[in-house]
Amino acid sequence: MRARELGVSIGRGPTGTSNAITDVDGVRVGHATLIEGDGPLVVGSGPVRTGVTVIVPCEEVGEAPVFAGSHRLNGNGEMTGLAWVRESGMLTTPVGLTNTHSVGVVRDALVGADAERHGPATSYWSLPVVAETWDGMLNDISGMHVQALHADAALDAASGGPVAEGNVGGGTGMICHDFKGGIGTASRVVPEAGDSVVGVLVQANHGRRHRLSVDGVPVGEEVGLDEVPGAVEGPGMAGAGSIIAIVATDAPLLPHQCERLAQRAGLGIARTGGVGEQTSGDLFLAFATGNRGRLSSYKLGGTPHTVEIEMLSDLAMTPMYDAVVEATEEAIVNALLAAETMTGRDGITAFALDPGRLLEAMSAYGHGPA
Repeated sequence: MRARELGVSIGRGPTGTSNAITDVDGVRVGHATLIEGDGPLVVGSGPVRTGVTVIVPCEEVGEAPVFAGSHRLNGNGEMTGLAWVRESGMLTTPVGLTNTHSVGVVRDALVGADAERHGPATSYWSLPVVAETWDGMLNDISGMHVQALHADAALDAASGGPVAEGNVGGGTGMICHDFKGGIGTASRVVPEAGDSVVGVLVQANHGRRHRLSVDGVPVGEEVGLDEVPGAVEGPGMAGAGSIIAIVATDAPLLPHQCERLAQRAGLGIARTGGVGEQTSGDLFLAFATGNRGRLSSYKLGGTPHTVEIEMLSDLAMTPMYDAVVEATEEAIVNALLAAETMTGRDGITAFALDPGRLLEAMSAYGHGPA
């Protein structure tokens, strides 16, 4: 179930064909999902509720980078490779999403895949972007169950078109606003920017129940913890998760414009009730493929003295911001609706947000199906 299938439309902008980040031409997404075992936690044995998600910005991104920028709402998290993104203004690798303790193995796997593709070139180097959220409430996170073969599988599975959401890939064991969370995505077409497409993918593992809002409706107050319990293990755990947002567009943006686009993901998160809590890692990356093929990677040499590039007028940026905010909010709602109730380690259960109950809560505030 997705928000629009339920009749819930967020914002006024039109969506792309799949209403997903893959509506940006050339962008592909793949997942590897690990679900094994039940019962008490035995570190190294399980239960396992985790995985890997890979976003490929475009074909041969290493040789033909895309402009990119990042933003940090709250920094209790990790996204590797950002030093070079900030320095160069370019994204030169696929983007990986996984759990907190598996960032290293996914990063190394993406390096290995790139190295294999390049062969024995001695001048080759790679600085992949890999981000994380913590799935230790349901998953044996310290059991190190994610391996290079899982990152390879996610990369091999990357495709365009509709994107699996909810309990898949890096989102498998995630919890959002005390409901089951995970992967969600949405897109917008921006007529004011030449029909540019903006897509957002989130790994949602953040928020507190009482703050959850959908299209302005206080759903978390209507469907409180007394009705649907949260998977909170102890005091102080509420709001302790994180959210990663990856923003893509086919507009010809420069790096500083990508950074401004990434920043607006935080407003979409705020619209659903996220505030960037003290223990939350809220990290965002935006990339733009509009100058694809015009940029050359420094690592291969042969870069010309000058490069002709295009730039979207700043006068068209506000509608792009609207698109990011709307798509981020809808991606979070899609993650909640696609996720299914999951029981993980020690019998801890994260309950799904029931679509019918969501509609009841929204109807109470005059927000029926569109």
